[in-house]
Amino acid sequence: MTGSEVSPSFRLAYVPGVTPAKWVRIWNERLPDVPLTLLTAAAAAAPDVLRAGGADAGFVRLPIDRTDLSAIPLYTETTVVVIPKDHVVAAVDEVAVGDLADEVVFHPLDETLEWERRPGRPAYERPATTEDAVELVAAGVGVLVVPQSLARLYHRKDLTYRPVTDAPESRVALAWPEAETTDLVEDFIGIVRGRTVNSSRGRAQTPPKGKGTGTDKDVARAKAAPAKRKPGASGKPKGKGGRPTGGAPKRGKPRRRS
Repeated sequence: MTGSEVSPSFRLAYVPGVTPAKWVRIWNERLPDVPLTLLTAAAAAAPDVLRAGGADAGFVRLPIDRTDLSAIPLYTETTVVVIPKDHVVAAVDEVAVGDLADEVVFHPLDETLEWERRPGRPAYERPATTEDAVELVAAGVGVLVVPQSLARLYHRKDLTYRPVTDAPESRVALAWPEAETTDLVEDFIGIVRGRTVNSSRGRAQTPPKGKGTGTDKDVARAKAAPAKRKPGASGKPKGKGGRPTGGAPKRGKPRRRS
């Protein structure tokens, strides 16, 4: 390799709550010679990381400013309210936004949900991060409404969560710079969308030779070899008892004249 050549690699950014492990595993199986590097990015900063070339692609939370970016929505998360285990809401299976009207509801500065009207009573001060808000919930100061993956990410033994049926939902998407849709980006898009190795839109890989494969010489040798005849096959129809029918009768010994 000359000094001007650069070994291929792929940089994947992801926001808190997204778990890219499954897709990374498939990447390593299909492209073992191309290392994949994971980069964490705050939800609000992830689009700018991609525009600046800090990553080749990334998992982001919609909506985002799509200027110079392409994005493929992947899935929508359930929204939950994080509460202490002894909270009254813990006694039910799910709640509505109206059920939180009398609660102090934290809205951290890195909030990923878009509200037309924020529920509950506002806190005296907005926490800097979702993780800080979870600590305040554990202290019994208020509750927090977040995508379920963030509730799991910052889980504590003294906290639980319940679905909020009519709250806004968070959508996760794969995004990348629109002008940098490289072959490696296409490969990762195929993995995320569940395409097979030999998909028409993916780059097919040559399968390894196994027992069922052979060389051209093997094929030619098989064609030239005469077909083996089964034992007892004469090519003539047989009659009763397995004796051939038709043709000249079998002669016995001539009788001696007296």
